[in-house]
Amino acid sequence: MLFLYGFALLAGIATAIEPGQNAGLAKSLARPLLAGVVSLVVSIATISAAMLVTGQYGLPGLDRLAQVPWWAWLGGLMSAGLTMAQLALSKRIGAATFLGLIVTAGVVTSILLDHFGLVGFKVHEAGLWRVLGGALMIGGVGLVAGF
Repeated sequence: MLFLYGFALLAGIATAIEPGQNAGLAKSLARPLLAGVVSLVVSIATISAAMLVTGQYGLPGLDRLAQVPWWAWLGGLMSAGLTMAQLALSKRIGAATFLGLIVTAGVVTSILLDHFGLVGFKVHEAGLWRVLGGALMIGGVGLVAGF
């Protein structure tokens, strides 16, 4: 279990670094959307390599594809939106504000997703402490953005 938390922490560190990298690529190429495409192609290549290394390659059958909920297909759309936000906003508003907004919006949204059991999550009630945690996140990002 500790490994999983460590992996999540590394993902958080990457989330803080990636917007600057993507914005730097966009500036160097003078084509922000092309930089987004390059970023996503590198992502596809990395995940493809991981699939080969772990033996998780191959395509599912049509019966499996037919079982996929409609909303599950939109993850790539979310990734593209996040990449475009990084390219357009991170250098303008700063790394701390950008990441603070993303993380806070993610935590508050996650509380709602858990509470209602949306997009495949098990129901986890949004009790007082979870709501208070979300409110503290909003206050924290307000401090980071304001100063």
